Amino acid sequence: MNRIKLGIIGSTKGTDLQAILDAIQSGELSAEVSVVISNRKNAYILERAENHNMPAVFISHKGKTREEFDAEMTSVLNEHCVDLVLLIGFMRILSAEFCNTWRDRLLNVHPSLLPKYAGGMDMNVHEAVLNNGDTETGCTIHFVTNEVDGGPILIQKKCAVATDDTVESLKTKVQELEGRTFIEAIKLIQSANV
Repeated sequence: MNRIKLGIIGSTKGTDLQAILDAIQSGELSAEVSVVISNRKNAYILERAENHNMPAVFISHKGKTREEFDAEMTSVLNEHCVDLVLLIGFMRILSAEFCNTWRDRLLNVHPSLLPKYAGGMDMNVHEAVLNNGDTETGCTIHFVTNEVDGGPILIQKKCAVATDDTVESLKTKVQELEGRTFIEAIKLIQSANV
């Protein structure tokens, strides 16, 4: 199977990126991370990329329109011949142009079982799960479209919500699922493109 070239875009630590890197290193995943992009200069995801000798690119979004910023990202992704773009903790809404340019080649992970808690971010989602007394939660990998968290779902994975779970413990549980789910999603896309 051909190695798929991944472009990673993130604003935070990039925990899921580590799971992907581990799967590549172990030979479980036939892929390479061609570039990691962040809109936050001090995001750990950039340091994580540098620690693995990968191109890490900071692109500031300040003082730019959404379209200008997204066009810069597309330019970097194209420069690195990226096949598939993964959003890992990316804390910005993408422009319609970006979504259309990368249509069917742009995946996001959401920390809930969509359509539940669509549009929510990070800790707010886990807090809502606990406040609503949900007995299960999980993560969703979906294709990105112009509708926030509304693109076609590729994979969902579930985990139980324990009575003693906190926002932090739930985040940890869901993040552990996210990495595995991303690896499955990448493999699904590879097998569909053979």
